[in-house]
Amino acid sequence: MLLTSLAFLVYASASALAQQIVYDTAHNVTPITGTWSSGSMNVVTGAQFVYANNQSFTYPKTTGISFTFNEAVGWFEVLRYRMNGNGTNPNCPTTVLNWSHGYLNVEQNGSLVLVPVGDGFQRIEDPCAARSDFTEAYNLTELYESWQIFPDPVDGPKLHMFASDGSPVVPMRLLSATPDMLPTQTLHNTTQSTTVLKRSVTNVAPPIRWWKVAASTTIGAMLGSVFLL
Repeated sequence: MLLTSLAFLVYASASALAQQIVYDTAHNVTPITGTWSSGSMNVVTGAQFVYANNQSFTYPKTTGISFTFNEAVGWFEVLRYRMNGNGTNPNCPTTVLNWSHGYLNVEQNGSLVLVPVGDGFQRIEDPCAARSDFTEAYNLTELYESWQIFPDPVDGPKLHMFASDGSPVVPMRLLSATPDMLPTQTLHNTTQSTTVLKRSVTNVAPPIRWWKVAASTTIGAMLGSVFLL
């Protein structure tokens, strides 16, 4: 009985090690450094859609998200373009463009921590609201508990990121192995403080839930709904 138990433990340990090796191989199919984009890949970080000097945007053709990572310099950039449908009044959709960049921390436990430098901003359009079109600061530290890059036989490398509660972010394809981002520095002066929160999104356009954060009334009201990616 003792020998049987010992053999089982050895087998279990070897099996766990094999699974870990398989996981690590999948995780490192390609480095995370580069520019990633979801869906039709029309949303891209860098200078194509974002003008940080005057806090303005050019609208992409479709909604989506784009992350760029540069591990060599420890920097990230993210651009999101979303549309919030209004079931009660279809003529009152809310559109949101937000952008930020800052420090990238790739932790030993496999998590990602994105800490903006404080000059991020977002534009919100709601034709049926008292303030129908305005721009405000957007500086949110984000924690992703894990990430994996899998090979896709059709689309190539795909980045899967998971929020602090394990919820998946919409998968992104590798648009460029060379990071496409604005200069890695603060691009305009700001006195806005950074709000720390945990973010949860999925790849089938369910609600975006924000919790454990004293967010502003505008962000809390806007980001509690369903967004189409």
